[in-house]
Amino acid sequence: MAKIGNIDLGEFPLLLAPMEDVSDPPFRRLCKLHGADMLYSEFISSEGLIRDAIKSRQKLDIFDYERPVGIQIFGGDEEAMALSAKIVATVRPDLVDINFGCPVKKVVSKGAGAGVLKDIDLMVRLTKAVVRSTDLPVTVKTRLGWDESSINIEEVAERLQDVGISALTIHARTRSQMYKGHSDWSYIAKVKNNPRIHIPIFGNGDIDSPEKALEYRNKYGVDGIMIGRAAIGYPWIFREIKHYFATGELLSPPTIADRVAAARNHLIWSVEWKGERQGVLEMRRHYANYFKGLPNFKEHRQRLVTLDSAAEIVTALEEIVAKYYKTKDERRVLY
Repeated sequence: MAKIGNIDLGEFPLLLAPMEDVSDPPFRRLCKLHGADMLYSEFISSEGLIRDAIKSRQKLDIFDYERPVGIQIFGGDEEAMALSAKIVATVRPDLVDINFGCPVKKVVSKGAGAGVLKDIDLMVRLTKAVVRSTDLPVTVKTRLGWDESSINIEEVAERLQDVGISALTIHARTRSQMYKGHSDWSYIAKVKNNPRIHIPIFGNGDIDSPEKALEYRNKYGVDGIMIGRAAIGYPWIFREIKHYFATGELLSPPTIADRVAAARNHLIWSVEWKGERQGVLEMRRHYANYFKGLPNFKEHRQRLVTLDSAAEIVTALEEIVAKYYKTKDERRVLY
């Protein structure tokens, strides 16, 4: 059983990764519906929270149906991180997660995210400041190291555990790799096999199928898996992995009706949360992902990204089902 503090995540949890401009409440709700065991917010700037920036504050929105849910923060200043953790605690997530893994230049250049991998002493101080400032469990997501010549995740895991984190998620790439090349989970296995390590260790990187999830679970001995990019436009991956774990069989892929239902719900929930104009505009980038691989879809996509009202888009989505399905029996909708 994987436990983070008093949070029981079951035998082998599947976690939805915190992804900027992706892991908002509507998307998290969709992934929860399809089997994600633990959800995380988009990462939130500690400086933004302190300045009361509207975008940062909006990212604090969490809902009871999401639980367990964590809010992820990032920053490079101890005082700001401690204060932001206190602000986060006011909305009572189940945990606070610290981002020491984001490789994006605008974050790294401020000495935050993966930029902290250059200074492990600073990473420890930042983590200690957050742990001391809240009664919530504190977890960390990080990478193997800054580059191939400075992989230090084994030291990082021990030192962060010593200052009180309750779980560690490791993206099995260095910062210099960004999201390219292959992830190397052998380093995650070394952390997991360290007899000093007693907190849950979750693996992240390149899990994009049920078969790979089972292979990596067995090969590297992690306590759970975090899934990011593979869930974008494909929230079904969580239930597919769980079904494969339980039966050894692959579920049938989602039908067109399933894809339409997911896109429709994502749209409706986005409009409910953000308002119609913003919800409609921000959904436009998602349609290509939901209908990836569908032949002759360009015309439909063009229409979906030019319509301005949610009602019109819902109608357009229903027309996609009517066009691509020949019989009513095929029009199976999961929710």
